[in-house]
Amino acid sequence: MVRISVLLLVFTFFGCGSNADKSKKNEVENAVAVKLTDEQLLATVQKQTFKYFWDYAEPNSGLARERYHPDGNYPENDANIVTTGGSGFGLMAIVSGISQGYITKKEGVERLNKIADFLGKADRFHGAWSHWIDGNTGKVKPFGTKDNGGDLVETSFLVAGMITVREYLKDGSENEKAVAQKYDALWKGVDWQWYTNNKNVLYWHWSPSYAWQMNFPLEGYNECLITYVLAASSPTHTIDPKVYHEGWARSGGIVSAKTKYNIPLILKHNGAEEFGGPLFWAHYSYVGLDPNQLTDKYANYWDLNVNQTKINYEYCVQNPKKGYSADYWGLTASYSRNPDGSIGYNAHMPSNDQGVVSPTAAISSIVYTPKESMALIRNLYDNHNKETWGEAGFYDALSLPNNWVAKRYLAIDQGPEVVMIENYRTGLLWKLFMNAPEVKQGLGKLGFKSGKYGI
Repeated sequence: MVRISVLLLVFTFFGCGSNADKSKKNEVENAVAVKLTDEQLLATVQKQTFKYFWDYAEPNSGLARERYHPDGNYPENDANIVTTGGSGFGLMAIVSGISQGYITKKEGVERLNKIADFLGKADRFHGAWSHWIDGNTGKVKPFGTKDNGGDLVETSFLVAGMITVREYLKDGSENEKAVAQKYDALWKGVDWQWYTNNKNVLYWHWSPSYAWQMNFPLEGYNECLITYVLAASSPTHTIDPKVYHEGWARSGGIVSAKTKYNIPLILKHNGAEEFGGPLFWAHYSYVGLDPNQLTDKYANYWDLNVNQTKINYEYCVQNPKKGYSADYWGLTASYSRNPDGSIGYNAHMPSNDQGVVSPTAAISSIVYTPKESMALIRNLYDNHNKETWGEAGFYDALSLPNNWVAKRYLAIDQGPEVVMIENYRTGLLWKLFMNAPEVKQGLGKLGFKSGKYGI
């Protein structure tokens, strides 16, 4: 039986008596199914997914756990490990939660203050935080042998959240202003200039043990645009525009003339030039950075993201033998199904198709493809609720043709869902971030224009 998104109103009358009584009983025993509107369904998904960052946050720090396993089974014993980037999305989710009334402003500000104090004492590397942090101690949890220092990309996702919080609280009560000032000081402490290693490009990692050995220059296009925007926006450790144009944009080499399904890709997606990369590339930088009317000499960023999403959608629709369809689509990085059916992790995209749909792919694309995204949301909620819906929203990864669901959650997947639904419904987080004076200045410095925000 199809499960409908409903308030199922079943009236049951007891008693015996006249035929009139029996007739009334028959009438009211017919269940009246009231289907949720799209707005009600989106609100339901947003509120449930918000719980990841509120009810299931790491308790000591208040930050977002890297992962939440409802069954309590953590094979890597990492229940207390928090994620820097996912926590940036979490900061925005808390602002959204206050605005939507899921929590009171007092509750939200208390949590935000706790987080700021934790981050102020946590390990930092020339101002940048590590990818993972031990939620109990604030010490770096290495993401890999040489990845035991600053992670500038994860830090940039965190900083986007910090700026959003600052903007939300800066004109509030004295207590709210004090919390805003803590976030202002934290983000201004990031030494973006250091992470150029004296070259015209930003580097992802620096380690106190291995220095620059990771050697990962941030060249476009992938999920890292926000890192350059924030580096240019910094009033304390800013970068020269050449770092963006020669490093990220590769002196114009970032531009692509390729199309797929007659849809232009616009920019070269690193390692995925035919179909575009995993869909989180259209999400992570844009939770605060509003792509509406945003352009520079390389791209129209709204068209860029809409096109990537539509190519991803078209790939799924045109591969029904994989089980995909117009209401079951969306490939991005998430938990994954290993060949033996166990749970792994993979960066799913059309050129790396493992037969796994990640709900965050379509849900977080709601701003770009509302009709197609709602089809996925409604299909999962109405028809596969029992298998796919849990304590913090839709589970992370699905292979429904194989009767397989990873009943786990990741912060970097749940976060964009909450934030992009909020941006779709109200535009709140975009407005806060884009109206920050430093962000406007940084975008202008790099040659961006936005009619929407007067840049």
